[in-house]
Amino acid sequence: MFVCDKAFFEQAKGLMAHATVPVEIVTVPAGKFRRYSNLSLYQKMIDLSTHGKNAVDLFKLMGGLSKSIKLFQRFRPDVVFAKGGFVCLPVGYAANLLKIPLVIHDSDARPGLTNRLLAGYASRIATGMPVENYPTYKKSITTQTGVPIGDKFRIYSQAEQGALRSRLGLASDRPVVVITGGGLGSMSINRAILSGSERLLQRGVQIYHICGKNNYNKLRGLVPKDENYKLVPFVYENMHEILAVADVVVARGSATFMQELAALARPTIMIPAKVLGDQVKNAEIYERANAAVVLSDDAIAQGDTLVLAILELLDNPDYSASISTALHAFARPDAATQVAKLILEIVAQPKGSDEAVS
Repeated sequence: MFVCDKAFFEQAKGLMAHATVPVEIVTVPAGKFRRYSNLSLYQKMIDLSTHGKNAVDLFKLMGGLSKSIKLFQRFRPDVVFAKGGFVCLPVGYAANLLKIPLVIHDSDARPGLTNRLLAGYASRIATGMPVENYPTYKKSITTQTGVPIGDKFRIYSQAEQGALRSRLGLASDRPVVVITGGGLGSMSINRAILSGSERLLQRGVQIYHICGKNNYNKLRGLVPKDENYKLVPFVYENMHEILAVADVVVARGSATFMQELAALARPTIMIPAKVLGDQVKNAEIYERANAAVVLSDDAIAQGDTLVLAILELLDNPDYSASISTALHAFARPDAATQVAKLILEIVAQPKGSDEAVS
């Protein structure tokens, strides 16, 4: 059984259609606690709109807990795996109340609120980053597995890259820079690349700009009229092909996306969203390991900061290669298998044993 909220239901149907076993998809109501760390204490106190939304979502949480209990009484799972999104909170609490073993996973370097609340009930905890980044987790049940990603995210040979470039309509003799701000896009990144696009094009660069579904109509009239500038709203499939041919990738600090880039060993410029503490923490770890060039939203808003960073990677092959090598060291191609093993360990234990439920 796959449990999600209503907003993800259609995507879940599409994903689970490819599962190797039949998967029932159900939705439960769930609410999130809005904190907005970028606001001052005074701003938070007078933000009545946010307080109202949090109050409404508290009732959604209670409704989600009730529905999850009823679902589990019918489905009777041997184990519950929670990935950490806010919908996992009522599901995880229901598992604890019904004494069903719980396995949780954190992708980001900083534990999310949902997982921090569920960690005390977990039988096993899997992490995307080294365990020392999660000081509040019980070490005896915590294992670094990495972040599960698709097996098509791997290192591609030059011949494979050439074939992919041809399929994507990209020239074989010009460097490719892929720009993405995630599914919704990032206007700070969009503005920075548009500002420096002419300079990059003059240097013979091909730009593959994934601007975000909601930004496409605003931007398509602003991009240079040049065949070497491709503007697309979103990539629904085969993202690995686009990233595999990139000489430089400019991206946010999503833990899963960075694991995909690590598997591909692509030179990366990370620009974490400053309002997302998880992304900022992820970026700190990659920067400390010299595994990515890290810039801020504020920095790229000034002059040619982003363009200069891109050109430095393109003009210095040794520097670019060192970034790629350090990033690839973070790759965990067997992460999905390791997570599955943790789950199966719990399933294999006798019900009611001290080991089965922490």
